[in-house]
Amino acid sequence: MKAQVITQFGEPSVFVSMDIPKPMLIPGHVLIRVLATSVNPIDCKIRAGMVPEIAPALPAVLHGDVVGVIEEIGDGVIQFKRGDEVYGFVGGVKGAGGALAEYMLADATLLAKKPKALSLAETAALPIVSITAWEALFSKAKLSEGQNILIHGGVGGVGHIAVQLAKWAKANVYTTVLAEDDINLAKSFGADFVINAREESVEDYVQRYTDGMGFDVVFDTVGGLNIDRSLQATKINGAVVTTSARSTHDLSVMHNKGLSLHVVFTLNPLLTGLGRAEHGQILMSIQKLADAGYVRPLVDSRLFKIDQVEQAHMLLESGGARGKVVMLQE
Repeated sequence: MKAQVITQFGEPSVFVSMDIPKPMLIPGHVLIRVLATSVNPIDCKIRAGMVPEIAPALPAVLHGDVVGVIEEIGDGVIQFKRGDEVYGFVGGVKGAGGALAEYMLADATLLAKKPKALSLAETAALPIVSITAWEALFSKAKLSEGQNILIHGGVGGVGHIAVQLAKWAKANVYTTVLAEDDINLAKSFGADFVINAREESVEDYVQRYTDGMGFDVVFDTVGGLNIDRSLQATKINGAVVTTSARSTHDLSVMHNKGLSLHVVFTLNPLLTGLGRAEHGQILMSIQKLADAGYVRPLVDSRLFKIDQVEQAHMLLESGGARGKVVMLQE
């Protein structure tokens, strides 16, 4: 089969087209004919050699997000049949081939049926960001109706899905953006209140929106110094969830408020084999919500073919994408 492969780590130009063997079917797995994939920051980090401990062995096929058609069914798989359109975050890391190929082998427990209401491009944009948002809001923070949640980065890949899920859960949704142009976009996802974080301090918006008490839940999709802002913005006994905690912080504020701090690392089931069925179950829930009109991802208008992966990675890393960057097989 044809695949886009890296034989070394580096810039987007390291991708080369190559004929490689089609994956062999094994029990509990399905063979997917790939229709589309999307670019996530983790894909770029793996390609660049920034996270060698989770990278597949070279030469490697990258990308975890996939939407495709099941071509073959392995022993023990009963929830799918040949011809089913499915989606999931299923590979592109150590021990699992990726979606930048004509075919992809996938653990069936990681998959769900494609939402009928979404296009291929929209579906390809969903898996890792929707799993991450769901785990943050519901598995970790236990978000419930009527709570006040602050979502940092409300127009980002994970953030804009989190806003939609929090709205569906009937929370009061506040979100931060970094540009005036993003305010209406964030509101279109369901945010009740949008804060320009470049123009308003944490103290000011905590005072303005919560009378200085803080938010019940803060979901930080940014990391770094923003974790400190998140701790500052959370009320006593509240919860902070982050997707990026590889940094050092003074946790005195957390201690003084009795906060709980949670981290979501969506790659764990792929890397460890633990909790894979939970990802499939989350995607089944997302499929139902998408078909009911509660979730719809933002996709950048510049769609690429899979053999244009270099350009797709360049666009994401440029910071100029407006929505998820998606590649189609045809």
